[in-house]
Amino acid sequence: MKIKFNLNKKDVIVDVDPSMRLLDVLRNVLHLTGTKEGCGEGSCGACSVLVDNMPYDSCLTPVINVMNKQVMTIEGIRESKEYETIANSFAKMGGSQCGFCTPGMIIVTYALLMKNPNPSEEEIRLALSGNICRCTGYQAIVNAVKDASKGGKHE
Repeated sequence: MKIKFNLNKKDVIVDVDPSMRLLDVLRNVLHLTGTKEGCGEGSCGACSVLVDNMPYDSCLTPVINVMNKQVMTIEGIRESKEYETIANSFAKMGGSQCGFCTPGMIIVTYALLMKNPNPSEEEIRLALSGNICRCTGYQAIVNAVKDASKGGKHE
């Protein structure tokens, strides 16, 4: 079945089984490998993408569910002016070690800051609650999001 959606600000049409996971379409059909498969059950956030500006677990999303919608992956976020601030904040504040979870963390950070440019720590923790990191420790990630919310000028 042909499925049309907007991917990273470009219209795409894929001819795939409509029940195929969005994650598999992104990685195996469209060759966008920044979105990772962690748990495959929607619990870790490594596969986070934005669908109409809302974070989604692409491992749980059938591709048919994004028909005629806007999908943004980490590759698309990298093209935004906000990416550099967020990525630099993660690096500066020690918000990433192995990097496996980082694309998903950046996706949810981007979504949070677009909706709420000055979130409280509680709002940051809530936004990140669907993402798991096994290496870094959450306070460093929270500090990175705080830093990014201040334009990279954390006190």
